Amino acid sequence: MLKKLLGVTSALTLTLGLAACGENETSGSESEGSTESVGKQVDYEIVGIDPGAGLMKLTINDVIPEYGLDDWEVIEGSGAAMTAALKKAYDKEEPIIITGWSPHWKFASYDLKYLEDPKGIYGGAEDVNTIVRLGLKEDHPDAYLLLDQFNWEPDQMEAVMSSIQDGNEPAEAAAGWVSENEELVSTWTEGVNEVDGVEIKLLYVAWDDVIASSHVVENVLESVGYEVELVQVDAGPMWAGIADGSGDAMVGAWLPTTHADYYAEYEGKFEDLGSNLHGTKQGLVVPAYMDIDSIEDLKE
Repeated sequence: MLKKLLGVTSALTLTLGLAACGENETSGSESEGSTESVGKQVDYEIVGIDPGAGLMKLTINDVIPEYGLDDWEVIEGSGAAMTAALKKAYDKEEPIIITGWSPHWKFASYDLKYLEDPKGIYGGAEDVNTIVRLGLKEDHPDAYLLLDQFNWEPDQMEAVMSSIQDGNEPAEAAAGWVSENEELVSTWTEGVNEVDGVEIKLLYVAWDDVIASSHVVENVLESVGYEVELVQVDAGPMWAGIADGSGDAMVGAWLPTTHADYYAEYEGKFEDLGSNLHGTKQGLVVPAYMDIDSIEDLKE
């Protein structure tokens, strides 16, 4: 195109140059006012997370075929890689589609929106449950009681996540939050006796929300005398570790959808203490500046 314009008069060249500048000042992306479909703008790619996540399986196995998105590919990666790609695109106001969930610090940092899911494949609000190994109640009754009483709200979790995102170490962010929320924390430790250096192993996946909750629980357990070992693993080994007793507990089981396969695989080999957080959500997420509202629009 530029080669063809080289012979055009300087006046026309200047006009085109001014027009181009005007476009750049308006937006750095083609997401608004573009004649291209959203699919073409993002190369028919959805930026995903780790392949073992239920969110990924649901997107690949159900959302893609049910909505007829045969040309689309869900890119496997990690939560960190996904947020890095989001930041890069968002800073340039470029189009991007990610597999997303909340609570998550990205919703506080960026203006994002979930694409509507008219088929209801992603379901409604999920819970995050506390799962412990069989026999924990008999072996460590006070740790069991504390874990059973652990319960908080999405905005409280997001406060810890935001602190970590701001550069604080997870343990530091957790300690700061615990010190500022003594009234709530006291409900977790009610009836819990202090112990002297009893070891407890918590397993967790490297998801921002689970990092936050696991470090908060670590801090509170240590405050009553437990010596906590935090072990980061993938989702599969996390569930397997609780099931075979090599880990004592986890506080990041997303149910009933995200970790449904693991729950079914190991059912009967763990104890489910129920929800420690209600109101999670998952689905396809885009920046608010993108002119798209529904997963069905991806077919265009």
